[in-house]
Amino acid sequence: MRRQLAMSTAVFTAVLGLAACDTEVTATPDKPAAAGDEKPGKEGEKAEQAQEKEAAAKVGDAITLKGFEDEKIEVTVVKVVDPAKSKDEFMTPDDGNRWLGIQFQLVNKGDKAYQDSPTNGMQVADADGQMFQTAFGEITAGPALSSDVRLAPGAKALGWVTFDVPKDVKVSQVQVALNSGMADHTGQWKLQ
Repeated sequence: MRRQLAMSTAVFTAVLGLAACDTEVTATPDKPAAAGDEKPGKEGEKAEQAQEKEAAAKVGDAITLKGFEDEKIEVTVVKVVDPAKSKDEFMTPDDGNRWLGIQFQLVNKGDKAYQDSPTNGMQVADADGQMFQTAFGEITAGPALSSDVRLAPGAKALGWVTFDVPKDVKVSQVQVALNSGMADHTGQWKLQ
């Protein structure tokens, strides 16, 4: 019995370790790589680092994310409103917090239908790595992104997502993952 338990634990640990190996965070926007001169040595390394910094996805850029069932969804951070104002007097940020609104566009670039609750897989962060989740509330900037997105191939969805963050926090990035945040591929955009 002990041997079976030890063997089961070892197999579970190995499978868990292999599953974690596939996680990928993409911070580079979709666009063809620019053909350029390769520079040898330290100058080449500095130029490459500068290109990587410039290539970080920002507001207006699209990143195509992959899901569990080979979904391919192009996600664009369209606009940011900080602070965002509530659409009514009943829904407001928690005391000491403010709302941040981000408009997203999702386009199904795959060859089969896509269904998800995309806001479950969205979070913002500050420069220290503190993460903040979405909030339930509509803002004056525009219509909210649906909590139940269903897209045929080529179809798109557009809407605002609200985040509840402390008033003194400077949000620097947003992350998105498909399949309610469970997919192994995450897109990351700089907001500053």
